[in-house]
Amino acid sequence: MDEVTLIGIDLGKHVFHVHGQDAKGHAIFRKKLSRQQLLSFFSNLRAVTVVMEACAGSHWLARKLNAMGHVTKLISPQYVRPFVKSNKNDYIDAEAICEAACRPAMRFVEPRTEAQQLLAALHRTREGLVTERTATINRIHGILLEFGVVVPMSKATLRRLPDVIAIHDLPVRLLQIIQRLHEHYKYLDAQVVETEKELVAQLHGDENAARLLSIPGIGTITASLLASEIGSIAQYAGGRNFAASIGLVPRQKSTGGRAKLCGISKRGDKHLRHLLVQGARAVIQRVHKRNDRLGEWIRSMLTRRHSNVVACALANKLARIAWAVLTKHTEYQGSLLVRTS
Repeated sequence: MDEVTLIGIDLGKHVFHVHGQDAKGHAIFRKKLSRQQLLSFFSNLRAVTVVMEACAGSHWLARKLNAMGHVTKLISPQYVRPFVKSNKNDYIDAEAICEAACRPAMRFVEPRTEAQQLLAALHRTREGLVTERTATINRIHGILLEFGVVVPMSKATLRRLPDVIAIHDLPVRLLQIIQRLHEHYKYLDAQVVETEKELVAQLHGDENAARLLSIPGIGTITASLLASEIGSIAQYAGGRNFAASIGLVPRQKSTGGRAKLCGISKRGDKHLRHLLVQGARAVIQRVHKRNDRLGEWIRSMLTRRHSNVVACALANKLARIAWAVLTKHTEYQGSLLVRTS
């Protein structure tokens, strides 16, 4: 055990497969441990480097192992896959994780703090509630349409839906069904509002959030998600690296000295990318009110490119600006970055 310098863990719900190797990459042991046995095993082991894929439960386990004195590193699963040899099983996966971690140019994922994970959980909860609320609205609309009733599904109409459909000659049982769905909609809408209040409350007193909110197109939801997903800003060498981690830079298929750029890569957090693109669209819609350099750049792009392309390009620029304001401890004010501390 004294020779072990690197341990790879293939994570599971109840069973974990562990691969240990020495400094030269020679396998020392393979173990299959339960969740309780895993923590006990590492608590009795001298400090080593532990690597695992960045997935569900990895950030929690990384914090536990770091507290024991170990050095924990997380790797994106896409970088581990090329090192899986021949047939696939859990032990080979753990060995592939060790092999990937030995590469000098390997990129690692920054483990999230508990606060960042709580913020991310709030976002996932809100996203699920919004999806359920939309599905409920569509369900009401579809059922009424089956009986020849067409009403606009605006918020004002939904608030007084029973009164709106009361003028139509509908079966009593149908009215009961609509009433039940309407109550469910009101519950989901209230839950969304409460979740958004929690997100706003968590942003108060956060200097980084205040800086992010100064950027055009970034509101409370996007700023809080950025704060939870970005982790340590020092892990990104530049704004382009951060934009690339969200999937807002072009995919490349370059060869033979000829550069060929495709559409955006769509890697990283899909929800964060969606929010940045929607924020960019909001900025584009009001670009006539902007007299700064950003407004000039958007108007110039719109004369040459489709609005969808400009939205993605602007989302890329907003991500780079977010990296800049967090790195330089500044706020965005028009064409200038004004130092605040």
